[in-house]
Amino acid sequence: MNRETDESRKFIDQEDRYGAHNYHPLDVVCTKGEGVYLTDVDGKKYMDFLAAYSAVNQGHNHPRIGQAMIDQVQRLALTSRAFRNDQFPPLLEKLCRLTGFDKALLMNSGAEAVETALKAVRKWAYDVKGVEYPEAEIIVAEGNFHGRTTTIVGFSTDPDSRSRFGPFTPGFRIVPYGDLEAVEAAITPNTAAIFMEPIQGEAGVLIPPDGFLRGLRALADKHRCLLVLDEIQSGLGRTGKLFAFEHEGIRPDGVTIGKALSGGFYPVSAFLASSEIMDVFTPGIHGSTYGGNPMACAVAGAALDVLVEERLVERAAELGAYFKARLEGLGAAKVARVRCRGLWAGIDLVPEAGPARAFCHALKDRGMLCKDTHVHTIRLAPPLVITRDQIDWALEQLAAVLA
Repeated sequence: MNRETDESRKFIDQEDRYGAHNYHPLDVVCTKGEGVYLTDVDGKKYMDFLAAYSAVNQGHNHPRIGQAMIDQVQRLALTSRAFRNDQFPPLLEKLCRLTGFDKALLMNSGAEAVETALKAVRKWAYDVKGVEYPEAEIIVAEGNFHGRTTTIVGFSTDPDSRSRFGPFTPGFRIVPYGDLEAVEAAITPNTAAIFMEPIQGEAGVLIPPDGFLRGLRALADKHRCLLVLDEIQSGLGRTGKLFAFEHEGIRPDGVTIGKALSGGFYPVSAFLASSEIMDVFTPGIHGSTYGGNPMACAVAGAALDVLVEERLVERAAELGAYFKARLEGLGAAKVARVRCRGLWAGIDLVPEAGPARAFCHALKDRGMLCKDTHVHTIRLAPPLVITRDQIDWALEQLAAVLA
């Protein structure tokens, strides 16, 4: 049930009148955020269990990141990459030292980081592996979500994402997620890379079978192709590790990150990779006016410092174990299954319960915000600054609406 006041209805109607209808948000009009909470225009406070798809892992409006942004915007916001700035090189080093990758290429949105990775692996295939141009192929997974550009939606299997936007870019082979035999069967001498999410977020926090990522690494090594993982939602602490691939003890050749790289303050993304891959880029063949701008770099540097110094990755691991145990103990008849890794969970409802969106509305009315996906799944992803007591409160709300 929607319970908008006149104040919130004014903004909702204004958005409907003047905006494209490419989203169907819950009807809560937020005006303030702090930590795990959002406040609407009527002063009602909500606990946020979406965290802007992991963009605010550090919590809403973290004062340290906000101050870094304020300080930098008062000095210098943008030069373009035609000139150098004093914030870009330190962030590159910080990223590489923290993650263990040789080099970083900064962009803005997550989709741009993915596009960068796709270009990089294709060029590596031609320049290094010796694939005949333009025959390079990339293996991707069913149920993937990597962004909204026309190339990316072309290898989506979601009808809404594809939605009559073709013709699409060729060169992708789609295989079932979690199926190593299908991956190997799809590999040819023209395979440039295997490109997948280590956990599929938009698909409902789908966790692949144990050993799947190790198997991908072994296949990439065996067939001399690259393994690149999309950690835009799963990375930077969400799963209780800096990267989700660490749960299987592997190293991909490259990774895309975004979202929490700025703590939600500013669009910042990056492609991280080995020197062998990154060195295929030469001046003039790829770039972005805003990529690596000084304001973005100052914000990202502070966001990474908060992640490390406040031990948010470790916090996600500790509280994630508690979160998982509590979710699995719900015992609600409407719940078919629960998937959880770190502070990230998907709750599948039994078909008889009806669409998950109705339960998200009921949770909103109780002061908890979360998001449905694929009709019958509720996604849960609180900011990593959440406390155990706050988790307990949220689980009480879930238990009440799922009873």
